[in-house]
Amino acid sequence: MSAIPLLVAAAALLAVLAWATNARERWARYRAAQAREQAENALKHLLAQASSGQAASLASLQGALRVGDRALLAVIERLEREDLVRADGDRFRLTPEGERVALHVVRAHRLWELYLADEIGVPLGQVHARAERAEHRLSPEDADRLSAAMGHPETDPHGDPIPSRDGELAPSAGTPLSHWPIGVPARIVHLEDEPPLAFAQLSALGLRPGQIVHVIESSATRLLMSDGSSEYPLAPMLAGNVHVVAAPADAPAQEALLPLADLPAGALAEVVSLDPQCRGFIRRRLLDLGFTPGARVRADLTTFAGDPRAYRLRGTTIALRRDQSARVLVRAVVRKEMSA
Repeated sequence: MSAIPLLVAAAALLAVLAWATNARERWARYRAAQAREQAENALKHLLAQASSGQAASLASLQGALRVGDRALLAVIERLEREDLVRADGDRFRLTPEGERVALHVVRAHRLWELYLADEIGVPLGQVHARAERAEHRLSPEDADRLSAAMGHPETDPHGDPIPSRDGELAPSAGTPLSHWPIGVPARIVHLEDEPPLAFAQLSALGLRPGQIVHVIESSATRLLMSDGSSEYPLAPMLAGNVHVVAAPADAPAQEALLPLADLPAGALAEVVSLDPQCRGFIRRRLLDLGFTPGARVRADLTTFAGDPRAYRLRGTTIALRRDQSARVLVRAVVRKEMSA
């Protein structure tokens, strides 16, 4: 047998061995990452339970992680070995180090949700699932850089407080809408994103943090809420996922406002504010373009497809897509005001 076939065979064998070695390394890295994610998800569950005044149990941990008995015991053994969790009978509590790690994961999750929603434009209903995957890959240094890039925000897109770099977590503000008095104006500060189906229903209704609402009627089977222009019937359990605080005394009447996207062609309006959920790059761009409170804007030209649309603002014609102009809240200027 000549030397060339032997060299080819040897090279092929080395390639197969290298592939097998790399495959084993990739599998080992995957298993290690999976184990870390399970451990961090367990810490998040313990933190959530502690925040609500409860201690996690084997049953609650298994339900949160969705794993079998053997995998659950492996997670608990790891957390106890690393002094992140301590058992108290059949209950489990975080150690100070465990709380620190859990708060970092929560911080990474909420910062990533905000980044996806405000900077990337991912629909709000999708940010939670994406952040669940990304939160485990964000180091404390990465979280610091992300927070700084977004101006050190205090809340995520759902209104949840973002833990600080030092692990301080402000209490969640607000009262469940199901406990709010009838007829008293309120401002939505938080929409609970768990369970996902409930959040999807609230999002489909168009509810969002910053919205001014009031309860019209409330019973054991139904709560009817209004924002001044639309009414929203909610089941009491769903209303409990909407958290509100008293509306500011100078809050503009919701019925007097409309999104710039809905301004009739040729109509003149005054900018009142940007949607409170409009943050990050889109907010900065709209402010730079001159969409500041008090500015007069006119719906000028509409393309055949209706999107984008041209607006006249501060002597300049500006084209905006509908998803951008919908973030600008305006008050139509009536003829009397126009001639004044």
